[in-house]
Amino acid sequence: MPRGASRMSQRTRPSVAARAPNRQRRYVPLFRRVAVMNALLLLAAVAVTIVLLAPDRISSFVVDRELLVLVAALVLAVFLNLYVLRRFIRPLQALTALARRVDLANPGERMPAGEPTSEAGELALTFNEMLDRLEAERREATGRVLAGQEAERLRIAQELHDQVGQELTGLLLVLSRLQARVPAELRADVQDVQDELRESLEDVRRIALELRPEALDDLGLASALAVLGQRLAERSELHVVEHITPDLPPLAPETELVVYRVAQEALTNVARHSGGDHAELRLARDDGRVVLSVRDRGRGLPAGLVPGTGMRGMRERAALIGASLDVGNGSAAAGCEVRLDVPLEARP
Repeated sequence: MPRGASRMSQRTRPSVAARAPNRQRRYVPLFRRVAVMNALLLLAAVAVTIVLLAPDRISSFVVDRELLVLVAALVLAVFLNLYVLRRFIRPLQALTALARRVDLANPGERMPAGEPTSEAGELALTFNEMLDRLEAERREATGRVLAGQEAERLRIAQELHDQVGQELTGLLLVLSRLQARVPAELRADVQDVQDELRESLEDVRRIALELRPEALDDLGLASALAVLGQRLAERSELHVVEHITPDLPPLAPETELVVYRVAQEALTNVARHSGGDHAELRLARDDGRVVLSVRDRGRGLPAGLVPGTGMRGMRERAALIGASLDVGNGSAAAGCEVRLDVPLEARP
């Protein structure tokens, strides 16, 4: 499955934690500072109380009883102070950890118990609201970028089909008329040129179909996926088996396009990088969802694979329609599986 090419490369990309500045902590944590300060204040308060209220007891202090009681009371007070402090500081520590690992490419992670019942709760609630805004802005920006890409794909596909395709077809007609007029010793060369032009014309049509699948617009998602598997099998050694439920619920055009693009990316990576010759594509309805699954029988994903542009692109498309994408090795001994779960109530 995705292994190391341009669509899903293995080149090193830093994780969220690695992208953070490599800095050393130059301060004492807040918990330690407050705990030490409270302990010192408590000791000072006890000492001042003894000196002011019972100065005569200092010289007659009974070590074996009064000192033990005092030390036990101080230890109990310190432990109670640490317990209360940890309860108040823990949300701040959890918020710091979340801020370091949060990744807008994998949305949905939030601070639990974000309620305005304390300063820490107010901060957690504000942080969650900030993440909501950032994820919404990212979805909108990604949606505009992908919509622009699809519009550009459509324009290029139309130009390839209408302009380049027509020009190549015109050249084929001219060569057909000239073939009967050229000398006999040159007719074989003209025929070779015609064959090359026909292959180029087929390549242009194939590229135009990959840029904007006509079957998706004209025949629907199920037929477009069937055509996708058929065309991929024609130009590679990959055998694609489709299992598509006939009674699929109607989906929005944007949702169908996301499902098609994810299937296209997954099958392309199977053909390029899996090393296998068999792939299975499933599209079915499952408990209020439409589930797309692409499995192969290849080498599977290597350990420690860093997601490349292909995987991140699939995740971004899935996030636009509120879907979830899982990529990993299958349950069998070999192979990889790409699974896209689309909630039926999700809308772009």
